[in-house]
Amino acid sequence: MSPAVRNRARFCFVVVAALLVIFAGRLVQIQGVDANAYAARALKETMQPVVLHADRGEILDRDGQPLATSLDATAIIANPRFTSAKAPKIARVLAAELDLDYFDVLEKLRRKGTQFVYVARKVPTHQANTVMAELAELRISNGVTTERDAVRTYPGGTLAATLVGLVSGETGAGTSGLEKQYDKELTGADGKATYETSPKGVRIPLARQTMREPVPGSNVVTTLDRDLQWYADKRLAAAVRSSGSDWGVAVTVDLESMQVLQLSQLPTFDAEDRSTVTPASMNNRAVENVYEPGSVQKVVTMAALADAGLVTPETKVRVPSHLRLDGFTISDWWDHGRIKLTAAGVIAKSSNLGTIALAQQMDDATLHDYLTKFGFGETTGVGLPSESRGILADPERWSAAQHATISFGQGISVTALQEVAAVAAIANKGRYVAPTLVTEVRRADGTTVPRKAPVSRQVVSAEAAKMVTTMMEAVTGPDGSAPDTGIPGYRVAGKTGTAWRVDPDTGRYVRGENTVSYIGFAPAERPRFLTYVVLDNPRGGGSGSGTAGPVFRDVMQQALQRYGIAPSGSRAPRTPVKW
Repeated sequence: MSPAVRNRARFCFVVVAALLVIFAGRLVQIQGVDANAYAARALKETMQPVVLHADRGEILDRDGQPLATSLDATAIIANPRFTSAKAPKIARVLAAELDLDYFDVLEKLRRKGTQFVYVARKVPTHQANTVMAELAELRISNGVTTERDAVRTYPGGTLAATLVGLVSGETGAGTSGLEKQYDKELTGADGKATYETSPKGVRIPLARQTMREPVPGSNVVTTLDRDLQWYADKRLAAAVRSSGSDWGVAVTVDLESMQVLQLSQLPTFDAEDRSTVTPASMNNRAVENVYEPGSVQKVVTMAALADAGLVTPETKVRVPSHLRLDGFTISDWWDHGRIKLTAAGVIAKSSNLGTIALAQQMDDATLHDYLTKFGFGETTGVGLPSESRGILADPERWSAAQHATISFGQGISVTALQEVAAVAAIANKGRYVAPTLVTEVRRADGTTVPRKAPVSRQVVSAEAAKMVTTMMEAVTGPDGSAPDTGIPGYRVAGKTGTAWRVDPDTGRYVRGENTVSYIGFAPAERPRFLTYVVLDNPRGGGSGSGTAGPVFRDVMQQALQRYGIAPSGSRAPRTPVKW
């Protein structure tokens, strides 16, 4: 053998020996030193994580009937590591059966850097089962799995829809109403499961798995009476439709507890049909919309005057035909010369001028202090998002004209729920109690979340409240401005309201455009329920007695009958309205 051949053979031997040493070393490293790391990596690639979605809590009425609940549905999930190769075939099936965009599905099935992607969520379970069966039949189901993914549903449809609110179709989080306000409580804690899969992505039965159970969200129990809510919704809708109003609100509270039994708002939407949802229909107008309340505010002024010892129902008032203040002419809603009314007559006839004459006995700061105690200028804290404080100007900036107009409900802006709480204080012997909409937040384990007691304070004396109640009863009497709002067999204390609307663009009053309302409670001698109805910008101007009053009467009568309230055992006092 020549030296050249011998050297070449020696070189080849050295190279082969070196390679064998490297391979042997690598084998030792894999089987010995890094065995656990490689085993863990292999296990990781065969383990598929799955989120176990927690059930969202229910929103319930006072009797435990669901206003918002969740039904079983299914999410379809893909592991792109196994679906990428057959993505076009899988995408065609999923897009066709689930009405999805083909290219969007294709992108998800081929997505890099992940082993988990949602292809579709909130799919009806029967439909998801059909899809999975078709994929299995075509032998392209590897890497496609399902998990429970409940869908939010609202059994009442339009029933209290604006109040209850909605959740996001993407995230499931509350976006409006109680769904938003109590989103933290309603949202549960998701669990997690990890399953071992075959190299083809198929879950292996009875193989290794780990699991953390989901914790359901809490249930929110409201004060709403489903049947009374349904009736008021329909009655208010009829009034808004017939009057051509821009919007309407009707609220009824149980005066014994200040729980809101019904809160109807229009426009609204069908929570089961997202196509009916508009920005305007999602506005909780009872707490978000501010407006000038008009003459219903006169009873609050009278309560302040009575508490200060300045007025009784029989107080005599000389009412002029008109009044000139700060360059403005103020008159009553009806033409008259100089007339003589009692304080009860001022309320019964709804005289602006009579109210001004009496209110001039009280200075700006004192009247403002009473209004603040009645809750104006502050939120009620009822527990709805975006609640407004209303507008109550600093008394140091009041003019003589502003003092006058505030006394009869112009120049002050309120929310419907503020007005409800204020007049309810008169019905409740002068004690203000903030209204309540939720009684309980109940956890999945049966325990409840502690809740703060509602704000409560004495605003005026019980005697002052009783005097104003007597004045309000005169409204529904034969000499009052709204005798047709009485309810046979019951003594009713009421008050009409008609206020000029303010153009939001110019900030000026628009003649011929009004916000009309009616507030009242019954039975007047032992008040149990209070109902307030507001209709904004009814066609032709409308009136508190003729447009809002009938809605009040019908809803109040329904509440009295539903709860079996006994008729009044006595007649209303015949307080003189003139002298």
